[in-house]
Amino acid sequence: MTKRRTMKRMPTKDSRYAMCVKNRGYPASLDVCKVYRVIADSSAARSRMVRVIDETGEDYLYPAAYFRFVELPRDVLSLFSRKSA
Repeated sequence: MTKRRTMKRMPTKDSRYAMCVKNRGYPASLDVCKVYRVIADSSAARSRMVRVIDETGEDYLYPAAYFRFVELPRDVLSLFSRKSA
């Protein structure tokens, strides 16, 4: 039996959000089960990192294995848009 990779694919046009599933080493910065907005960063992806925006509006790099990319329904996306405005 082949072991599957745990890192999920990078976000597509419709999945620019990721849920934090682990925060080891970053307990003050990442909240497990929180959904973060993702900024596409091919350089970070090559290093198995992901760039996310925190509640202050700043973006930071974290290990991609700490996140699972999610596709959000349109009505939920509109809530994120209003929050960032």
